[in-house]
Amino acid sequence: MPILILGLILWTLSHLFKRVAPGARAALGEGPGKMLVTVLSLAAVILMVIGYRRAEIDPVYTPLPGMGHLNNLLMLIAVFLVGVPHSKGRVKSMLRHPMLAGVVVWAVAHLLVNGDMASIVLFGWLGLWALASMALINMREGWKRPAPGPLRGDAINLVISLVVYAVIAGIHSWLGYSPFVGTYG
Repeated sequence: MPILILGLILWTLSHLFKRVAPGARAALGEGPGKMLVTVLSLAAVILMVIGYRRAEIDPVYTPLPGMGHLNNLLMLIAVFLVGVPHSKGRVKSMLRHPMLAGVVVWAVAHLLVNGDMASIVLFGWLGLWALASMALINMREGWKRPAPGPLRGDAINLVISLVVYAVIAGIHSWLGYSPFVGTYG
């Protein structure tokens, strides 16, 4: 579990750098600052994956039967939300933090079907990180609501989300964590 926690710390520090030390981040410059966050984020994800896969299965609670269906629906919603900032649809004008909201939905979905300690640490931490990020952004920055776009933009995002969801499900299956098995009874 130490590798998992190291990855989570690295993820959190790299993503909160701009919020808690804006002067230091600005001193790096726009390009180098983004590159640093990208490299640290990639390293964090690698550490989280390795740490999660190596962690012992230490059960804390038993997920309720039938949660697999809800998990899959929430995951589709999470993928859609992560795509919202890149779309030109109506939903973009309704949510200030769609990507972070997507992370929260993703975390909750996974906690519904995974009751082991490593899952609680990974998904709980990232869900709390997303909520903390929203709070920090709201405290420091104003938001000008964008004008709503056409429904077509949301429809395109939904189609892309379905494809991305299928790829994610395929990767999970390849890694041995089929999203279509377990807690469906």
